[in-house]
Parts: sequence; C-alpha cells; structure tokens
Amino acid sequence: MSNGTYILTTKDFSILEALCDNWHGRDDRLLVHIRHKINSATVVFRDDLPREVASINSRVRFRVNGGESDARVISTGQVDGPVGMFLPITTLRGLALLGLREGQEITIENIYGDAETIMLDAVEYQPETSRRERHLL
Repeated sequence: MSNGTYILTTKDFSILEALCDNWHGRDDRLLVHIRHKINSATVVFRDDLPREVASINSRVRFRVNGGESDARVISTGQVDGPVGMFLPITTLRGLALLGLREGQEITIENIYGDAETIMLDAVEYQPETSRRERHLL
C-alpha cells in the first residue's frame, strides 16, 4: 500500500487495532497494511469526520486501474448479505479504501503481485454524516 493520508474515526481505528491483536493464522501481508494505516492515520471523533471520507459501513463508489465504477459498502467482514454488496476491510481493496477522501487514490499490490490503483470516486452514504443530520432535525 502506498503512502497516503488517511482519516479514521476512533471506532474504525479501534477495529483495526483489534484485527491486529487477533490476527492468528491469516495473511500476514494484510497485517502489514493494517499496521501502516494505523500508524499513518489521523484519528478523529465521529462527529468530526468529513462527509467525503470513507468509514466502516460507508457506501462508496470506486474504480480500479481506471476501469468501470463499482459501488460497495465497506464492512468489517462480519456482515451477512448479498454477495457483491460488501467490501470487507479484511481484503486489500476494502482496507485500501478505508480512510480515503473522495478523489484520493492509492496504489496497492494485489494477491498476484500486480499494482492496482484504486480511486475513491464518491462516498454515497456515510453513517457518521447520517447520524449528524438526524440529530439536526
């Protein structure tokens, strides 16, 4: 995962820390990326998260290598639902998108060793923004 700036909520940061603490028997390459994100992120309270930043449970629209746009919900990987609807943070693409701003891109090495550039086109829904808007009503 290339260097970049990431913004994580305290909750998302804690979830990544918990993944590190309970990583037994999984792909160590992903663990390296999780630690990188933890060490380089700016951490904010949920009420301070900009609306254009991807957080866990956000519905995002993104592209891989300039291809067609795809929409998914970033998840912890513990959600049951229709196949293709969720993108867990326990995958390279899901983790890469977490904490990015709209228009930001990141380059990762996929499981085949090929470079993939992922562009976050839009955050279509973000739970933190939705929560703030509900409390304004």
